[in-house]
Amino acid sequence: MIRDTPIPDTVTIHVPFRIVRRGGRKEMVLPADVPTQRRPDDALVKALARAFRWKRMLESGEFASISELAAREGIAFTYIARILRLTLLSPDIVETILDGKQGPEITLARALEPFPVEWSRQTSDR
Repeated sequence: MIRDTPIPDTVTIHVPFRIVRRGGRKEMVLPADVPTQRRPDDALVKALARAFRWKRMLESGEFASISELAAREGIAFTYIARILRLTLLSPDIVETILDGKQGPEITLARALEPFPVEWSRQTSDR
């Protein structure tokens, strides 16, 4: 087979993006009009998993208090208390985070900021 056009030695591709810091790492952010497939934020998913695991341990009576749980896990009481608040997020928001469909501005630090405990007052853009 003979080609009519020669294959170029180099190809240049221009991809518009910017680099932002998220949770101590750098992430590439594409323009808003470009469709992307997001993946779950590992830090958020891990924090949710820990929160629900710790909640289950406390509710089952395995540990009598957060202090006891903190001592057993070797983690500061204040950290466990902050992470446990994630169990108060609405199921819709938790599902959005687990599916990786939360906006790029949603980080673990942002999720740990104060939010209303009533699900109806929480928004999925959290």
